[in-house]
Amino acid sequence: MDEVSKRVLLVEDSPTDADLMRHFFLRLEGLQWELIHVERLSSAITACSTHTVDIVLLDLRLPDSDEADTLVDFRASVPDVPVVVLTMMDDETLALQAMAGGAQDYLVKGQITPSLLARSLRYGIERGHILKRLQNSEQSMLKALEQEQELNLLKSSFISMASHEFRTPMTMIRTAVELLQNFGEDLTEAKRQQYFDRIKTAIHQVTQLLDEVLLLGSTEAGLRYRPEPVDLVKLCTGITEDLQFSHSDSHTIMFTPQGNCSNVVMDAALLRHILTNLLSNAFKYSPEGGNIQFKLYCENGTATFQIQDQGIGIPVKDQTHLFETFYRCGNVGSIQGTGLGLAIVKKCVELHQGRIQVCSDKGMGTTFTVALPLEPRSLNPAEPKTSEQSPKSIVSRA
Repeated sequence: MDEVSKRVLLVEDSPTDADLMRHFFLRLEGLQWELIHVERLSSAITACSTHTVDIVLLDLRLPDSDEADTLVDFRASVPDVPVVVLTMMDDETLALQAMAGGAQDYLVKGQITPSLLARSLRYGIERGHILKRLQNSEQSMLKALEQEQELNLLKSSFISMASHEFRTPMTMIRTAVELLQNFGEDLTEAKRQQYFDRIKTAIHQVTQLLDEVLLLGSTEAGLRYRPEPVDLVKLCTGITEDLQFSHSDSHTIMFTPQGNCSNVVMDAALLRHILTNLLSNAFKYSPEGGNIQFKLYCENGTATFQIQDQGIGIPVKDQTHLFETFYRCGNVGSIQGTGLGLAIVKKCVELHQGRIQVCSDKGMGTTFTVALPLEPRSLNPAEPKTSEQSPKSIVSRA
């Protein structure tokens, strides 16, 4: 142990025994000992919460505790400070019970000498340090085991998701190709075009899945945040037109900008991922013919993007898990999806040091609100921000 002053808390209600213990401490050599004396268990617990105590000398017979429960009650309130029990009897069974209850050592009154006291204090402190290191090591091992289990679960989820999401479009492509190859000459032009459209749709699904997996892999490795001047109205208008062109027969996006959004500094690529995923989900989970409200507000140094649909909504019980990788809500039914999109959105929002909220309920539609600063906050241009340095996003229940 380091040769520095050690603080000892003596919990002893007998004035005679307390005076004797003070006398022993005056005769101790080597380490400098600072003695604090209290007479009750409650006072001992309070002292440990208000002072730094290296070790406790605990008499089991105190006015405010039962002898059999004194150590248990103290340990319940003060689990980390080493304890040496003081007892009137040289009872091996009692000693073993004390050690099993969390004491580092025990001393029998009437048999205490200065050298025995010093050795017990030294060993007690050292045993306490060793126990603390063992506990920390155990916690580290349990955390590593938990991470390993999460990783195995993640791998299983990915394999399950990928096998299903890849199999469906690939089967569609194979079937359409076989029909065109075997019966192409007998098919009408309209029918052939229908099969070609199915092939294009399936290819788009596979490509989108690959893009999401690759992007998610990039975020885990440390996706770069590269802010640059962006005209938000122009960017949002372009995204709206692209998605509207792809879903011209099913939904209508109503884009409404407000405020001065033309001179901001954000990562346009990450922002495109955020908005494209949220708008695509609005299309996917809304009935055909519905309107999707897309609003943009720029004020007080913040750009707020709000996307509201008239879809199936998100059950309250699913909302706390909404941004977890591979998680899908319980009411999606046969609607295709990977459970990756919102995980990507969350990471992209975090990289902007922004926040995302969802307000929804089953069957009542969903509103996502993303708030991002108009300019980077405390960012060193020489060290682009990565997803590993970002704060948590905020998810609120409806």
